[in-house]
Formats: sequence, structure tokens, C-alpha cells
Amino acid sequence: MTEYKEVNTTHHESGQAERATTFKATQIIWLVMGILEVVLGLRFLFKLIGVNAANTFATFLYNLTGIFVAPFASLTGAPAAGGMVFEFSTIIAMIVYALVGWGLVRLINVLFYKPRGAVSTRQTIVAEQAPDLPVSDNSQTTTTTTDNERI
Repeated sequence: MTEYKEVNTTHHESGQAERATTFKATQIIWLVMGILEVVLGLRFLFKLIGVNAANTFATFLYNLTGIFVAPFASLTGAPAAGGMVFEFSTIIAMIVYALVGWGLVRLINVLFYKPRGAVSTRQTIVAEQAPDLPVSDNSQTTTTTTDNERI
């Protein structure tokens, strides 16, 4: 017969739920910003290589991104040659929106992030059995608290 020990372990850490919520919020912001950057990048590329503006997908993309590029459209000129356009306004929009996304993430972290506090670990030995011994009905509980400070 082999020796075995059944142990239940639980961890409790103050602020863990708040950190998880803050992490999810920042991940959603980065996801939205990533999608916006990709569609703006496609717009820039399509304009640069002179994609046919009458194409359904190109029209959809230009209409979708036009809302985001409009505030920057009159900042600079857009050099064009043979149907190809280098849109500085799209590049400026991409930089500004990336900075806005970064700023929102930093603001959420400053306002809502909870630093790690003390971690409480509780271990309960439910059953312990050694070779040739009957199963023990005794249970033993050990509680440990550690302070993990984050700099």
C-alpha cells in the first residue's frame, strides 16, 4: 500500500478582484485601440497603393475610417501621384489614437489599481494514510500569512 495525503489549499489576497477588473478594462482598451490601428493602417496602405475606391470593401473601409481621420484631414496636404496618395493625416491619426489609448490605460491604472497586499494561505489536511495504517479521520489546519509588498 502506498502513502498518500489529501490536502486542500485556499489562497486569499486582498485587492485581487480589483486588480483583475483593472486588467480586463485595460485589455479591452488595448483591443479596441488595436482594431482601430489596424483599420487605419489598412486605409493608409490602400491609399498608398492606389486601391480602386469603387471597390465595395475599399468603400466600406474608407467610410468606416473617415470618421476617425476627419479631425486630422486638414492638418497637412496629401501628396498624390497616379492615383496613389500618401495620407499624412492617417499617420497622425494613428499616432494620436495610440497615445490616447496609452493615456487611458495609465489613467485606469492610476485610479483603480490596487497593489498586492498580504496573502493568506490556508492548508487543511483532510486525510493522511501511511502504509499498513488505517485512514485517519483527524484533520489538521495550517494558516500562513505573508506580506508581499510590490515596489
